[in-house]
Amino acid sequence: MNHLTESLTTIALAIVGVAILAVLVSRNANTSGVIQSAASGFGNSLLAAEAPVTGSAGTANLSYPGSSDSMGLYALTANIPTGL
Repeated sequence: MNHLTESLTTIALAIVGVAILAVLVSRNANTSGVIQSAASGFGNSLLAAEAPVTGSAGTANLSYPGSSDSMGLYALTANIPTGL
């Protein structure tokens, strides 16, 4: 059973890897939009994870890539305390 799970995981990761590579190198791909979306999602996740520790509610960045500044990470930088 363990070998089967490992094999299925390897196949799934290979499929995801090929899909990511296809999106990044395709002529029709919006590579910068994909990268900005990933950065925005990561930034929002990081903001939510830090909220219980910092006490800051923060504001998630839900704007479409290209309409925000700094790759969608404004919500993170806006809540950094000054004077550190």
